[in-house]
Amino acid sequence: MDRPRVAELVCQRIEQSVLEGSLAPGEKLPAERPLAEQLGVSRPSLREALRILATRGILRSEKGGGTYVTDTLNPTLEDPLLELISNAPESHGDVLELRHAIESLAASLAAERHTITDKEMLRSAYKRLIESHGLGDPSLEARADADFHLAIGEASHNVVLLHVMRSLFSLLKKSIRFNLENLYTYPGMFAQLRDQHYHLLTAILKGDSAAARTASDYHINQVEKTLSQVDIDRQRQARAARREMGFPNHKDN
Repeated sequence: MDRPRVAELVCQRIEQSVLEGSLAPGEKLPAERPLAEQLGVSRPSLREALRILATRGILRSEKGGGTYVTDTLNPTLEDPLLELISNAPESHGDVLELRHAIESLAASLAAERHTITDKEMLRSAYKRLIESHGLGDPSLEARADADFHLAIGEASHNVVLLHVMRSLFSLLKKSIRFNLENLYTYPGMFAQLRDQHYHLLTAILKGDSAAARTASDYHINQVEKTLSQVDIDRQRQARAARREMGFPNHKDN
């Protein structure tokens, strides 16, 4: 088979790995020799394939630093509109509504389709989530939380759903941090969230699609309910503070 044909076949294999999520945005590819051996092609054919994928914007090369999957595969990752949304307090309810639809489906599919590898990935993601709480870093905990939900998306084996979730990862992470900062004003919230995530994980690992969907919906519902109560409590506290201050006296001129 001539080199151009081999190179195109290599392109297709790498593109498929990116599409399926086996190669994530920003991930470094193996060095040229082992990658050529892994793909069963010559190094010149591999170089040609990498060059083609670079021109397509799928890969990027760093001089002396190897070849990477481009981390801007989805331009919405840098969409300034998402930045505006994530910084608008009124948008957090909208994000939770979107999560209801996406994560419920992801959990249901993950329960039906997960592999042995997915099981280990999900268990590891849950463990990191729990461990992150004790580190006292809200950003790290929010990322671990988002990573857990993204791992469920990966286990769904729906490539479109996975890439939608990845494209919204930054928004999801910021939303989760906002949620945690407010939820943790209530004592005992970590234990509740831990249990909700555990029940979700358990349903998926058992292969119970209906239970996984229910656990996902319950988790988001409880977050929405508690955030609403936090907002109500703050409004009451603000009214009480205003009453205590009294109405300012004004003298007629």
